[in-house]
Amino acid sequence: MKFVDEAYIDISAGDGGAGCVSFRHEKYKEFGGPNGGDGGRGGHVFAVADANLNTLVDYRFSRRHDAKRGEHGMGSDMFGAAGDDITLKMPVGTIITDAETGEVLYELLKPGEVITIAKGGDGGFGNLRFKSAINRAPRQKTPGWPGEKKNLKLELKVLADVGLLGMPNAGKSTFITAISNARPRIADYPFTTLHPNLGVVRVGPEQSFVVADLPGLIEGASEGAGLGHLFLRHLSRTRLLLHIVDMAPFDENVDTVAQAKAIVNELKKYDTDLYKKPRWLVLNKLDMVDSEKRDALVKDFVKRFKFKGPVFQISALTREGCEPLVKEIYKHVKAQQVAEQTPEAIDPRFADLPDA
Repeated sequence: MKFVDEAYIDISAGDGGAGCVSFRHEKYKEFGGPNGGDGGRGGHVFAVADANLNTLVDYRFSRRHDAKRGEHGMGSDMFGAAGDDITLKMPVGTIITDAETGEVLYELLKPGEVITIAKGGDGGFGNLRFKSAINRAPRQKTPGWPGEKKNLKLELKVLADVGLLGMPNAGKSTFITAISNARPRIADYPFTTLHPNLGVVRVGPEQSFVVADLPGLIEGASEGAGLGHLFLRHLSRTRLLLHIVDMAPFDENVDTVAQAKAIVNELKKYDTDLYKKPRWLVLNKLDMVDSEKRDALVKDFVKRFKFKGPVFQISALTREGCEPLVKEIYKHVKAQQVAEQTPEAIDPRFADLPDA
């Protein structure tokens, strides 16, 4: 399925039905009085967060979404039926923005969350409503109120606890395969990953976190080079970034330190808030490095890169070093989640551990 994380839609709630002017006509009742009912309300437009969706592709080619109008009122005190509502299923993490003003209207952050994005118009009043002691035979009625109409921009930002950064072929897809249930496409050429892949990492019973694998970044990504710049927005909601570095590139002349610095620079150019997120260094493919040279290679890289945060040495292919890294990630994510939420809102995945 094609991955789409941005779409524009036009929605229209239903108009309310018009009220009715009617009078009772029964034998032996010369002045039966008014009995025109009200019109029915127009249909609402709802949005629901569906955990089974991970793309907005359904809205790329289906732009208009109109709810039904309410029925008109009828005689014999009969009110019009309400128009049918419509429900639009969207991925969790969708941001709904007014396309004309840029104002953020809603965010779908919880699976099953339902919001009303366009309210149907109320039905008009029939002449039954206007009956009074001095107006025994009213002929007034009102039309139905119009439903809301909006032009909306849908933007998907995937909800993940951990985001993976790195050059193409750094081993991000192999890493997410090694630690989670995700099965992205893996090959020995650049840009194998064309869209974000989400994987759930199980640490223990009721203990898990979500990892997002994004297309690799290259120098100039913040200006639009390569594919990664299209998906950097998906890192904005993560609690931790893992910078994965290929320590055994195909080309021996490649300067891995220069590549790593280029990734950091692109991150800083794109969004300073993203740049300031906690970031760990993960040195990958060490199984392909001579064991006698490994320590010296790692020390030289960290020294030249001038990285002061946590550093982990792994092999995603053989899964060496992955388990300790996963445990440390879980502890960090749990601590971040506790710091961000009130006790009543703590994610149940992290409720079983003591405060960090």
